[in-house]
Amino acid sequence: SAVLLFVLLSVRERLDWVRQIRAVPRTFWLLGLASAVIGFNWSLYVWAVNAGHVVESSLGYFINPLLNVVIGVLFLRERLVPAQWVAVGLAACGVLWLTFNYGSFPWIALALATSFAFYGLIRRQAQVDAVAGLGVENLYLLVPAAALLAWLELGGQGGFVDVRWGWGSNLLLVLGGALTALPLIGFAYAVRQVSLTTVGLLQYLAPTLQ
Repeated sequence: SAVLLFVLLSVRERLDWVRQIRAVPRTFWLLGLASAVIGFNWSLYVWAVNAGHVVESSLGYFINPLLNVVIGVLFLRERLVPAQWVAVGLAACGVLWLTFNYGSFPWIALALATSFAFYGLIRRQAQVDAVAGLGVENLYLLVPAAALLAWLELGGQGGFVDVRWGWGSNLLLVLGGALTALPLIGFAYAVRQVSLTTVGLLQYLAPTLQ
């Protein structure tokens, strides 16, 4: 993702995008905070899926839109029309039913939902181009991610250069990273154009389709 965005932005704007964001310290540090939050969210999701917590991970992305609505109403003073209140109420009933029937406290689901909801709030506060903002976030995460991968590879726990998986799997992993950037660009653009409440309700499309 970092390489793709860096090349794209450098071709489009050379390196002016980095200078413009650094010129506004508040935006620069907000994007640093956003990168830490989304890095935590990604890491927890990947760990949870690989550890067999697929259902609980999916539950997190059903809870997340509700939190977006709550944040929009409480922090951003957004107002819901009656039809939206009905939709939120129905969604809340469905999420509560799923949560109580899960069988244990869904801490993974709540952590995923909370972290992504606050990521949306931070990105809304950072008045910056969606692609440039995501590029800075990825640059923040690039060094620690590369260091972690190198440490795992040197310790024999890595998988990227393992010949057992072949270059086909490595290529899929690389393309998966680049593909991850596309919905985040769309999300960052959306939270600045429409209310967080609307974004929250639309976010039910993704987990339902999954």
